[in-house]
Amino acid sequence: MLHEGVDGRPLFHALDVDNRLVLPSITRVLFLVTSTDVLHSWTVPSLGIKTDAVPGRLNSLISRSSDCGVFYGQCREICGSNHRYMPIVLEFVQSSFYFSRCNAQ
Repeated sequence: MLHEGVDGRPLFHALDVDNRLVLPSITRVLFLVTSTDVLHSWTVPSLGIKTDAVPGRLNSLISRSSDCGVFYGQCREICGSNHRYMPIVLEFVQSSFYFSRCNAQ
């Protein structure tokens, strides 16, 4: 189901988030994953990413996207009240754009 977002970008019902994780493309990214409340199973299938977020434990994984784009994922387990299917959105942008925005802030 496509919906129109506040800024004109399409929102996917139950998949989009308020704040996307914006990352540079064609760059290896190290994810450090943990949790503060319950277990989470952090999954982005189109990138081949799946890891568990465990309270008190730090898990790591390395990913890289060769293309710019938006990738959707979800928490894949019943982790607790209102946690099932919690959306995850990664947006890969041009590396030059990403680093120029980081330097501007």
